[in-house]
Formats: sequence, structure tokens, C-alpha cells
Amino acid sequence: MRIVIAGAGEVGSHLAKLLSREEQDIVVVDDDARKLAMLDANYNLMTCVGSPVSFRTLRDAGVHEADLFIAVTPFEDRNVTSCSIANFLGARRSVARIDNYEFMKSENKSFFTGIGVNDVIYPEYLAAQEIRTALKRGWARNWFELNNGEIILIGVKVRENTGIVGHQLRELTMSHHNFHVSAIKRRRDTIIPRGDDVIMANDIVYFTTTSQHVEDIRKLCNKVSYKVRRVMIMGGSRIAVRLASMASDDWSIKIIESNPERCRRLPELCPDCEVINADGRDTDVLIDEGITETDAFIALTDSSETNILACLTAKEYGVSKTIAEVENIQLIYQAEGLNIGTIINKKLLASSKIFQVLLDSDTGSSKFLSLADAEVAELEVREGSRITRHPVKDLDLSRDVTLGGLVRNGRGMLITGNTVFEPGDKVVVFCLSGLIHKVEKLFN
Repeated sequence: MRIVIAGAGEVGSHLAKLLSREEQDIVVVDDDARKLAMLDANYNLMTCVGSPVSFRTLRDAGVHEADLFIAVTPFEDRNVTSCSIANFLGARRSVARIDNYEFMKSENKSFFTGIGVNDVIYPEYLAAQEIRTALKRGWARNWFELNNGEIILIGVKVRENTGIVGHQLRELTMSHHNFHVSAIKRRRDTIIPRGDDVIMANDIVYFTTTSQHVEDIRKLCNKVSYKVRRVMIMGGSRIAVRLASMASDDWSIKIIESNPERCRRLPELCPDCEVINADGRDTDVLIDEGITETDAFIALTDSSETNILACLTAKEYGVSKTIAEVENIQLIYQAEGLNIGTIINKKLLASSKIFQVLLDSDTGSSKFLSLADAEVAELEVREGSRITRHPVKDLDLSRDVTLGGLVRNGRGMLITGNTVFEPGDKVVVFCLSGLIHKVEKLFN
């Protein structure tokens, strides 16, 4: 598949890295030659120096042969314009990164389709959705639903007092048949486990289960369920505004923002929230604003380091749920080892959305979750595909791949070695980064 990416910023560069691992034919377009040189030197892709809104540049990049054109420059208008040009030149499908929620409304979709933009991605909106999910399931690190919740992937950090710590997975499956351990995150490594792997304290364990057994997972991991009522947000960013617009009816929200000018605008953007002009890094401010009575603390400043430290501080004051925006992917590994709860990264969320487009032209029927070094996808089994020919135990899958669960005729179920897939099944696949398209070939 030929994919042209316009924009070598954080999102574009991250996408280029991921897609180059997938052995796709990648071309990155940007007017900054230095950014392109760094990508060219380190990854298996081609680059093209020039403006993403130039007909000549896009022709030079081979847009007329592109299966997918992705515009992720920092400028919304350039992204929309470049997608329109790419469509005119012959690109089969285009995706534009946007910053305006109005562009996402269903009544406006026909306008964008008419000018050649097939899909739009709003990373801040995706982040707000992720945070809302995290607040509703406070005891989990990650929560990923498929097919209206028939199959659920839950990431949980297990502590020393958890009964499953120190046990091999085969021991657990002898007494528990209501989940499948799809992966274990241990410090910097993601492990696709086998029966002899042992769960250790501070592992993040990814369980695949069905909706009726979610409570069993929570009890197994010795987690406490609690209801969030009061939420404190540090940083009045676009993510904060989007979260407030979709969740202010669910929780009492207080936003602390240090920039006076931004503070003057926030009451208009978030009319149902309390806005405080102060520096959230000041512990005296946090105490005065009721941090000890807060159920959830969300750090959304421009600094990943500040967000991590702020969440650690909130934990010290007894806040049950903390969420940090960590945009530096290298810091995610360190952050996951700390007691800061859920981590949000817009690049990974945007990548997940774009991979949905790659996996299935109908993004409503496929799901994809991009973690720091692993991928989770919902893949549909096609008629005559290789994966239908043998039971799972005889498929000879890579050790870096596991099949967590499936949805058949609208009902979720776990997978055993004797499971034989049928056309139309939707299967949850967990694999290390760079393997998803190899696995996808089994389903087509």
C-alpha cells in the first residue's frame, strides 16, 4: 500500500515510524528539510521537500498512486486543502487532522466528502474521550471495548498484595476460565505471555474478557471500585475544553490555568466549570482549591514532566484517580512505572484512528488501539481466509501474537486452542508493534 503523509511534525513522524515497520510504501512531505532528513536516515521510507498544499510537490510525491493520503501538519486549513488537492490528483482516500469540533459533526460530513476529505481526526477530542472512559472505570489503566462491549480489553497494574502475583498463567487458567491474559507490560518490555510466564508485582496486565466478567477481573486484581464526583484539571488546554463540553453533566469540574488571558476565555468555553487563575504546580494552591477532597486529578499542561510530577503530588494528597497527558513517548515508559494512573498521548490516539482506516474502509466496524510498543486490533474473518482452516492450536502463530477473544453473531466469547474461526467473526488480536498487517493477511 502506498501512503503519503503530509507533515513531519510529532504526529506525522510517529505515524511514519509505525507504518514503515509495517512494510508499507511511505512518502513523507514537509517543507522542513531537516525534519525529513532525520526520518530518511532512520526509517525505511522516502521523503519529499516542499509545501503540502503545492500541486507540484504532491505530484512529485506520487499522490496520484496513493492508496491513502494523511495530512497531519499543525495547521488545520493546510490539512484540509492538501487532502482536497490529493483527491483531485487521484489519491484513493484522504484523512485530515483538524482542530475544530464543528468539522466532526455528521451534518457536515457531506461537505468534506465533496471536497475530497474522507475522514477527519481531532486528536484532542480523542484524548477527551479516552479521559472520560478512564474516569468511569477508575480502577483500570486501559479500557478498550469492542462490538458494544461484548469483548473488553482491560489493562490493570497489579501490586504486591494482589493474589495473582507470583503465579504462572497456566495456574490461573486452571481455576479461572473467564479471562485471557493477552499481554504483560513489564517496565520497558511488552510480553505476549505463554503458560509458564509469571505475573510480577507492578506489571500492567492486559486481560481480555466478556462484559459479564468485568467484576471478576476487578476482584482478582484486588482493585476498589469508586465513583468520581469531583474532578480537578490542571491546564485549560483544548483537551480540557472538549472534556468539559462532553462531561460537565457527569462531574463537578474545576480547571486551574496559570495564563490570565486563557483564563478569561475559559468561562465562555466551559460555562459549567469553575475556573481558577493560579499555578497548579504550587501545592498551597492545590490545597486551597480542595485537592484533598478531589476524586480525580487530570494534568493537561504542555509539559509532560510537569504533568507526571503533578499527578504524583495529587496521589500524595490522596486523590484516587490521576491522569497525565504525556506527549513524549520516551517518557511513557518511565511514567508507567510510577503511581500516576492513566497516561494519555495524542500521537498514539491519532495513530490508532488512522490504523482503523488502514485496516477497514468502514472505520465504524473496526477498532484499533496503539500502545507505546504494541497494537490491539479487531479484525473480521473473511470468507475463505487462512485463519478458518485450522483450530487455533494448529495455526502456528508467531510468539509475538495472541488472539484474545471473538464476537460471533453479536455475542462475545473467549478463544481456546480448539476454537475454529468462522467467516464474519470479529477477533481481538494483540501483537507487538510492526506485526499487525502480517497478522491481517491471515484474515483476508
